[in-house]
Amino acid sequence: MPQQSTQDFLQMDQIREGIIILKNKSLRGVLMVSSINLALKSSDEQTAIINQFQSFLNSLDFTCQIIVQSKKVNLTGYIDMIKEWEKNQENELLKHQTESYRKFIKDFIDKESILTKKFFVVVPYAFHEIPGSKLTEENFRRLKRQLMQRMEFVALGLRRCGLQSAPLTSSELIELFWIIHHPKESETGYYPEFPEELIN
Repeated sequence: MPQQSTQDFLQMDQIREGIIILKNKSLRGVLMVSSINLALKSSDEQTAIINQFQSFLNSLDFTCQIIVQSKKVNLTGYIDMIKEWEKNQENELLKHQTESYRKFIKDFIDKESILTKKFFVVVPYAFHEIPGSKLTEENFRRLKRQLMQRMEFVALGLRRCGLQSAPLTSSELIELFWIIHHPKESETGYYPEFPEELIN
């Protein structure tokens, strides 16, 4: 049995101009969305935000996917910076306090995971042509315009809920998928250099 690569299992065909093109020729755009700490809002504000979000969801006549990405924060560089301060500190009291702070931070992250969360909305647009037909340049331009209109509609609905959003570029999409498939490496701060042709 021939060995299969990871690409054989992915639905993606290519990423182009900030658009994901699937193997079935459907398109996907991804919006990165800000967050709201609902717990810090008053009960009236919470109700208003929830009602507005419900209205936004009811206004959609297409499906969307909401993705929450949790990632461990890498504080290695921060600890190294504190070590440097400690080494260069001439005042003995401040040197001791810097050392104590460094040890506190290191002990804390050894015991607890500090996570960051990012929020994304995936907006689809299907390719409704004869099966087997090619995605021509003209079709791509037309579908991209339709997809961008949908993304603007979603961004407007999110803005009414007090959420800011921005579409991901090709390089940001590639980085996002790399992080999803390489969580351990991304937590250590390692990111490969992507070929120029992939990020156009």
